[in-house]
Amino acid sequence: MSTVKEKVDVEVPLRTAYDQWTQFEEFPNFMEGVDEIRQLDDRHNHWVTSIGGVRREFDTEIVDQLADDRITWRTIGGDTQQRGSVRFERLDDTHTRVELTMDVEPTGVAEKGADALGVIDRRVKGDLRRFKDYVESGAATGTGWRGRIRPEEPGSPL
Repeated sequence: MSTVKEKVDVEVPLRTAYDQWTQFEEFPNFMEGVDEIRQLDDRHNHWVTSIGGVRREFDTEIVDQLADDRITWRTIGGDTQQRGSVRFERLDDTHTRVELTMDVEPTGVAEKGADALGVIDRRVKGDLRRFKDYVESGAATGTGWRGRIRPEEPGSPL
């Protein structure tokens, strides 16, 4: 599994950055290769991606979410294996640091080759740069989800 860690400072208040990130269905506006995300419920999203000519559909589950602090997820089912976390840090009243950490298991020869060449790292860096542009442009609208999702206790059913 490969780990990617990137961060970007955005010129918006913490709440604005966090709220925009919780608008999962807006991700195609700034994430390269993401065709569609459908939010199924507070915890689950269905993704459709097209990367390097390979179309994939998979579901993610949010396993930990604390407003204005973090969102942690993992894929469930399917052949795409990843987990990650995005953290939000207030720098001052109008600046926020967004830090994304992802563990990705490339599948297939093309994805493993792309990973070895650093394509995944560059894509994540580009996505964060586009998020910065998107959230700072004022194009982002709506309020975020302010609920709390707690990690499941070991041994409890998911």
